[in-house]
Amino acid sequence: MKIAIIGAAGNVGRRLVAEALSRRHEVTAIGRTRTRLEELANVTVRIATIGDPDALAEALAGQDAVISTVRFVDYDPQNLLSALRKAGAPRLLVVGGAGSLTSPAGGLVMDGPNFPEAALPEARAGGKMLEALRGTEDLDWSFLSPSAIFTAGARTGEFRLGQDDLLIDDGGKSHISYEDLAVAMLDEVEDGRHSRMRFTVGY
Repeated sequence: MKIAIIGAAGNVGRRLVAEALSRRHEVTAIGRTRTRLEELANVTVRIATIGDPDALAEALAGQDAVISTVRFVDYDPQNLLSALRKAGAPRLLVVGGAGSLTSPAGGLVMDGPNFPEAALPEARAGGKMLEALRGTEDLDWSFLSPSAIFTAGARTGEFRLGQDDLLIDDGGKSHISYEDLAVAMLDEVEDGRHSRMRFTVGY
């Protein structure tokens, strides 16, 4: 399968590239600067940003699936959707955030009293991206929200999936590694079990 990863040189992007290559997919790595992208082995490098939908559409041409890992505050959702349409790419998968998930206490995680104020702009922008996807009828999409604690760690392949509720383990912790989110995302690329849905992953 041909998979384009926007933001491939970032923390999550690199894990997605590694996971996709380990499954023998063909990867096109897309980003702003060539230097960091060229550090990635066995990928096709394309320079484009979501802010230029025409250039991004050219980079996405011929792809079977597109994964975006770009920070939501850095782009307009409609530009990304426009690029997908122009490219004729059949599927969009987005790495989201935990802020738009429902908290066990009720309401959204981002609206809780302990949510970091500095993270609110990104969380709110992520919510707008999810809203834009849910209002889109002509594209196939999936939106994967990580758990509350989302950091580098081990690839265990052992995790739980949910939909709109924050996942919390028996110890009261909500967490997932970049590596295991990459596993969950590539599973979704291959299996398509959450078409036109948001889902979440956690231990």
